[in-house]
Amino acid sequence: MQDMRPVSTDPEIDPGPLLPHLFRISRALAGRLDFLSAIQSVAQEIERFLPYDHLDLCLLRHDGNVSAAYETGIETAWGRHGTGDVHRSPIRELLLGRVGHMLTADATRDPRFAFPGAFKEPIHDHNLRARVHVPLEVGGEIIGGLSISSFRAGVYGPHDVAAARYVADLISPYVFALREAERSRQAAIVEAEARAREEGLRLGARDLTQALEQERQRIGMDLHDQTLADLSRLMRDLSRPDAPAADAVLARLDGCVADLRRIIDTAVPSILEMFGFAHAVRVHLERATRDGTLIHVQDDSDGAPDRLDPVARIALYRIVQEAINNAGRHARASRIDVRIARQPRLRVTVADDGCGLSEDIRRSRKKGGLSHMRTRAQLIGARLSVRSGRTGTSVSVSLPTEQP
Repeated sequence: MQDMRPVSTDPEIDPGPLLPHLFRISRALAGRLDFLSAIQSVAQEIERFLPYDHLDLCLLRHDGNVSAAYETGIETAWGRHGTGDVHRSPIRELLLGRVGHMLTADATRDPRFAFPGAFKEPIHDHNLRARVHVPLEVGGEIIGGLSISSFRAGVYGPHDVAAARYVADLISPYVFALREAERSRQAAIVEAEARAREEGLRLGARDLTQALEQERQRIGMDLHDQTLADLSRLMRDLSRPDAPAADAVLARLDGCVADLRRIIDTAVPSILEMFGFAHAVRVHLERATRDGTLIHVQDDSDGAPDRLDPVARIALYRIVQEAINNAGRHARASRIDVRIARQPRLRVTVADDGCGLSEDIRRSRKKGGLSHMRTRAQLIGARLSVRSGRTGTSVSVSLPTEQP
């Protein structure tokens, strides 16, 4: 009857016969810059004194869960997917430091590997029977585990556990250095990406501010050159002895009021406040397209845009406005579709069957158009996607329905 109980103390052997192998393992590791090449470089030498059919090295993240498994011999789901949660690992007792090693004559029958939720399928899929597991430790911290498996049952014993321990002690500092180097590299990438986003957002916000200032100046000129000029002429006409009749005055005043409403609607989308996002999009789509253009608005969002923070809702509306304007004015589209959906993020997509992004729109990426759309999206934490080909363009913006 096989003994499947964990042993509390590690077996000892004379390391003398292993020294030539350990020296060759140390030399093989030199210059290896990634985990997979490192384990593959030492696998052949390990097999000389510790025969196996499958060998893997699993690494723990700094949060204690499994980040990856690197294999040689055969490829299993452990190497393809890892186990993630350390509590699902078949060798969790080892990785959590509860045992000094694990030795089994037949893992397919060992209850230690078959607890509820265990990621044990590779053991049975590949008939991994006899197994030896030892921890990778640096400074008293368990950073992973070394596992050696055979298709045959009962081929490993205490001597093999001790040999595996020597290998683990030798490679652990190297694995630790690789892990920390990879962690530093990933941190540097994240920091560089964050800086790039911050710089892009800063430049985009600057361009958007300039555009808003230009819009403010345009509104001021509209008021000065149009409405104020019309009112000034009307006041002069009314002060003359032959002042126009009341009907003529009212007609001119109606024109001034209409101009003011147009200017206000351009600055603040009042239709958005009064009738909601979907209706405002539909109205703008009708205004921005030529006669004969087929238009369609499909709203499957259950009113999600109107529950957004007001700033986010207006920014989303402006992005959709710009996408519709591009489709209506530049793409020569015969059909424009707008879909508003919640899945679970709120997503608005403007798609047309036109000629794709024209050169003037492409040139506007840095000074307006798409750049302003991207900046508005970044400012509200949204994702903007633009796809353009010969037969149309699709602009999609998505954001969480729960705003911070």
